[in-house]
Amino acid sequence: MKEIPLGFVAGTVIKRIDWAEHLFSLHVHAPASAFPSPPFTAGQFSKLAVRNENDEWVRRAYSMVNKPCIEGDDAVFEFLVIEIPDGKLTPLLGDLKPGDDVLVGTLPAGFMTLDEVPDTTKDLWMLSTGTGIGPFISILEEVEQCQRFDHLVLVHAVRTQEELVYKDKIIDLMKAYKGKLRYVPIVSRESVSGALSGRIPQQLQTGGLATAAHVPLTEQNSFFYLCGNPNMVHDTRDALQQMGYKKHLRREAGHFSFENYW
Repeated sequence: MKEIPLGFVAGTVIKRIDWAEHLFSLHVHAPASAFPSPPFTAGQFSKLAVRNENDEWVRRAYSMVNKPCIEGDDAVFEFLVIEIPDGKLTPLLGDLKPGDDVLVGTLPAGFMTLDEVPDTTKDLWMLSTGTGIGPFISILEEVEQCQRFDHLVLVHAVRTQEELVYKDKIIDLMKAYKGKLRYVPIVSRESVSGALSGRIPQQLQTGGLATAAHVPLTEQNSFFYLCGNPNMVHDTRDALQQMGYKKHLRREAGHFSFENYW
């Protein structure tokens, strides 16, 4: 293998799940000794890297989907990937199968974690599109830590029904939370029973999300994490500000936050 770049370690694909065309998950094991303990915090992201046809390392940030975990001598990572046909990295990831090598970044980062949510928050809203649901699944796996909230609302907006990934996992989590977790799918290009239509910003402003989740939106109790398509993040940020909510800063508590690594 070509010399590994600084800040990466060689990992191995252990499992692959194909959800839909060009949409898949990779389970990767890497030496636990290369990472802090735990290897990351739920909600964080790391980087994946693969060599291209020119023998160059191509790298990109991806959120972990799983709960931080070490099995024996290995740190465990799960990534949700959508393949962009003309992308530089995703077609290379799309070719990976169990047993293949992939580099994993050893410096997980990101502040979209439970520790960053203000102590006054009672209702945590996780608003996602596409693969942006990944870090929220990781956060929800921290069932004990999430007991501090009265309600957790997971919103996942996609184009087609088959892109509503991790449904079995979400059902299991809903059972574990005993009514505290609400799941609101949004499908924009198909009519799907039990799912809303349209886009997250509009459903926020019209009250559709609050109605579907049976959780009211209030400046006192609500906090929002946004993750996914940059257009959704931008437009949802604008919608929340129009509704009277403020961006959360470490120096000044607010109502919403998002990660810029797309």
